[in-house]
Amino acid sequence: MRFILAGLAAALLATPATAQDIDPAVQKRIDRILKRTPLIDGHNDLPWALREDHGSKTEGLASGTDGWKPPLMTDMARLRTGRVGGQFWSVYIEGTTLGDEAIRTTLEQIDTAHRIIAAYPKDLRFARTADEMEAAHKAGRIGSMLGIEGGRQIGGSMAALRRFYDLGARYMTLTHNQTTEWADAGTDEPKYDGLSPFGTEVVKEMNRLGMLVDLSHVGPATMKDAIAASRAPVIFSHSSAGGVNPHPRNVPDDVLRLLPANGGVVMVTWVPSFVSPAMWKWDGEFAAAEARLKTFNRTSKADVEKGMTAWVAANPRPVVGVKDVADHIDHVVRVAGIDHVGIGGDLDGIPRTPVGLEGVEAYPRLFAELIRRGWNDRDLAKLAGGNVLRALRGAEATARSMKDVPPSMAVLAPASNATR
Repeated sequence: MRFILAGLAAALLATPATAQDIDPAVQKRIDRILKRTPLIDGHNDLPWALREDHGSKTEGLASGTDGWKPPLMTDMARLRTGRVGGQFWSVYIEGTTLGDEAIRTTLEQIDTAHRIIAAYPKDLRFARTADEMEAAHKAGRIGSMLGIEGGRQIGGSMAALRRFYDLGARYMTLTHNQTTEWADAGTDEPKYDGLSPFGTEVVKEMNRLGMLVDLSHVGPATMKDAIAASRAPVIFSHSSAGGVNPHPRNVPDDVLRLLPANGGVVMVTWVPSFVSPAMWKWDGEFAAAEARLKTFNRTSKADVEKGMTAWVAANPRPVVGVKDVADHIDHVVRVAGIDHVGIGGDLDGIPRTPVGLEGVEAYPRLFAELIRRGWNDRDLAKLAGGNVLRALRGAEATARSMKDVPPSMAVLAPASNATR
């Protein structure tokens, strides 16, 4: 599922970020900013990476996970090197998992996230509110919240949504890659032109609870429906700017223009094919070449691998780097404003990253690039965590204003043609 560009990663991980390629005066400025305001990343898939490849174990995450097979992009030492002050840990499950199985698997992922936080009390502290996130940072810990990645995880049950909130989930992504029984995804055939009536009820119940509505992965019509339905700020926990790269996982400009009125935040991601149009094109051509080889070499995996090695040699992967990610951040600011941008790397949920952003230790490089572009300290603090903390407080305030609203008893109508 994941790999790191081996030679470059080894060199980068040998020394902390302050000694790699950042001027000491610039690093001192970054440290000053991030001492006052926690750097909060919107999306890290470490719990799923542990489940898929490492038996959901939490031992050994203190340092050195770049040497694991397959390697990880996250450990406690590297989080510290990256000056991370807060993290939304994704409790993802596959979007084709349905019903009660989805609820059970989500509970297992929540358990893994809680075990990670409990296993490293000198580094991590569980947080349920924006105030608790800031308090953890002031105490020298990395405030840790949970995010559900995909609406199918509630199994069509408002009761499950409420219990996940009780267990610490502070956002839910309305879909994953698949259109669900109540919301259109950005990477699947639409069914509802956005949200179904049940989907609108889910947004309202999330508002009542104080859970952020996460619009990464959903289609543009769903984005617009959810923003219209939500009384609280929304977030995009790991998406980039469609105006730079019109990938279906990115946020179009007409949606970005809705964020000032809503108060929402786009947490720009590092996924190379979302960041770079050239990389998106290359990925499509790679998949087509692989499919062709598999069609004509059905009995020989070795011939497919040999053919793909030759194809990559003839068609080198485009280089995507720190500047490309910074371009998306700048675009979000130009269209939506400085109050509506954050960072959501999607680390340990992707097979590769932009060069220079190979793991959680690399955030200072992104800040150094923005400083090179003339960003001031106030705006860097907003990007780091100020904006998402404001959005979270907005969700909390909305919940307080809805304290007399009874829990939703909406029921999802049975669907015989669910997209799998």
